[in-house]
Amino acid sequence: MTTSRFAWGTLALTVAVIAWGAFVRASGSGAGCGAHWPLCNGEVIPRPEAVETAIELTHRASSGLALLAVVALAVLVFRRSSPGAPQRRAAAAAVLLMVTEAAIGAGLVLLELVADDASAARAYWMAGHLLNTFLLLAALAATAWWSGPGAGPARASVPPSAKLAAGAMLALVLLVGASGGVAALGDTLYPASSLGEGMRQDFAPGSALLVRLRALHPLLAFIVGTILVVAVPLVGRRAGGRLTGPLARAVVLLVVAQIGAGVVNLLLLAPIWMQILHLVLADALWVSLVLFALSLAAPVRGTPVARKGGLDGVPAVGAR
Repeated sequence: MTTSRFAWGTLALTVAVIAWGAFVRASGSGAGCGAHWPLCNGEVIPRPEAVETAIELTHRASSGLALLAVVALAVLVFRRSSPGAPQRRAAAAAVLLMVTEAAIGAGLVLLELVADDASAARAYWMAGHLLNTFLLLAALAATAWWSGPGAGPARASVPPSAKLAAGAMLALVLLVGASGGVAALGDTLYPASSLGEGMRQDFAPGSALLVRLRALHPLLAFIVGTILVVAVPLVGRRAGGRLTGPLARAVVLLVVAQIGAGVVNLLLLAPIWMQILHLVLADALWVSLVLFALSLAAPVRGTPVARKGGLDGVPAVGAR
């Protein structure tokens, strides 16, 4: 298997684990193993006597599998690439961020910031958890991008305005993602029986912090989504590489799909399946935007990509 394929597979596995983690939170199963980590209810291999325990235990097992996959990817990258290769830095960052991801998950359990806990501390931890998750996906996407033949040799320079715009858009999506994690937590802990009741809860003076904060997410999502729809194609046309156009279109389509999913999620009062779909679309949008940013440094349109032994049709240097 090529390094690039293994990296894309690891990325897909990680997204699946993230989606299952959302199910753990939305179903209230975060305390399924009690306040124990890495043990489950004080046992190495417990016999699940409750559905919540089985759900949490499955998430821990799949998270461990993803950790092993990321470590294996890093080993593969370092064996098959030369010193100083960008995919080495990305793979090393992925390992570090995966360890941090596990540490945050352990902290949530050990501090009992799970199940019905509605403290402000849990909101901060959840926002940090989502930010770390997005950075992990970015590191894995960068590893896959730089390990494959699609990226080609980097352009000598990228316009500073394009770098600034790409960085700003990535930062804005991180902000929306963090607010989305808090909003999802608020929906889980304070469900509403109708859309009208939910809106009254959002703006009531005596509402809980998580309820008041969840109202920010739709507003931020709409503003940032509009910025992306306008700015991504514009940056792509002015400073794009060979693959920037298709990636820009993917970003725009995912923005539209994500806003649509958000509206449906709101109208349906955030059922679990819709929360998971909303999160998976957010992950896909984030990865597409990261790849779009990386594509800005790829060869310009019409520039032949240097290949080992020739031009197009022959494996790229460093590709395996």
